[in-house]
Amino acid sequence: MDARSLPGHADLVVRRFHPTPDQYAWTFGGVDPVERVSPGEVLELYTEDCFAGRIRGIGDLPATSIEYPFINPQTGPFFVEGAEPGDTLAIHLVDVAPARDWAVSTSVSLFGALTPTQLTASLQDPLPERTWLYRVLEQEREVVFHAVDSDFETRFPLQPFHGTIGVAPAAFEVRNALVPDAFGGNMDSPEVRAGTTIFLGVNVPGALFSLGDGHYTMGEGETCGAAVEGAMNTVLVVDVIKGTFCEWPRLESDDAIMVAGSCRPLEDAFRIAHAQVVRWVAGAVGLSLMDAYQLVSQAARSRIANVVDPNYTIVAKVPKRFLPGDVRWMAGVHERLRSIGAEYLSAVHRTPVWSPG
Repeated sequence: MDARSLPGHADLVVRRFHPTPDQYAWTFGGVDPVERVSPGEVLELYTEDCFAGRIRGIGDLPATSIEYPFINPQTGPFFVEGAEPGDTLAIHLVDVAPARDWAVSTSVSLFGALTPTQLTASLQDPLPERTWLYRVLEQEREVVFHAVDSDFETRFPLQPFHGTIGVAPAAFEVRNALVPDAFGGNMDSPEVRAGTTIFLGVNVPGALFSLGDGHYTMGEGETCGAAVEGAMNTVLVVDVIKGTFCEWPRLESDDAIMVAGSCRPLEDAFRIAHAQVVRWVAGAVGLSLMDAYQLVSQAARSRIANVVDPNYTIVAKVPKRFLPGDVRWMAGVHERLRSIGAEYLSAVHRTPVWSPG
């Protein structure tokens, strides 16, 4: 893993890691770390798309191009020095940018919200597999959809984010990279984007975090089972919050605090996310549980992240404009890591593709 200092920024340690195909992880937990990193370091990482780059055109179909369980290759895991069970790992996404000028989306047999699946069995045949190829227009910050059965074309905003980010689970569990849960994982939330800090409870020494599943844009719910999937160049900063443990993933941007809940049925994912954010607000603001319950009930803007994975994910989002301005959420780590990220962006003269706000 290359390490360097940027000219004029001697205290800013930058490490670069571009995995080879044999270095990808396919699970959260059960994998030895590829590298050791220290809190405060900046990591420049490459992630492959969820199909491991094997689907590259409309003639490539999932059934003949990929082999389960080799889906959602993860870059990592990384051992973070000083992270111990009971701590929280903070990961601030400085930049999340497409690594290619194309991306793909597919329908997959027995996978998706509007087709029979192995868990929602029916007597109907699965929907057919198709692949759609998207052009990426980075200057225009758009991706181009072209129908496969007609000449229809339209454009979507280029809004890159990571579908998967997580740590090793608790209790020696090893979880497939398609699964979201308390350790993070395949949450498929558009909030996991540049400018956001993700907080994950540490379950094993070093935390062992990894990420992947780059999405260039996605409708909420990931209805067909695939976003606009693409390889990603990502810059992030890590830190460790000692003695504080997040039971479920917390997220913070400049404008909001959030909690991701993952479960089936969808109502339980909703309950997890909202119960957690109510308790977070109550403790940080000094409100009674019932007052926090009422506040969150009126303030929350709750996004459906996915309804296709082994667990479904809801993100309960509370805008900071409804909350006291002097609260240092998670001990102010988001602001501190954001400043490190801003220093890096200034040093390399870069603006994130999908900027905060």
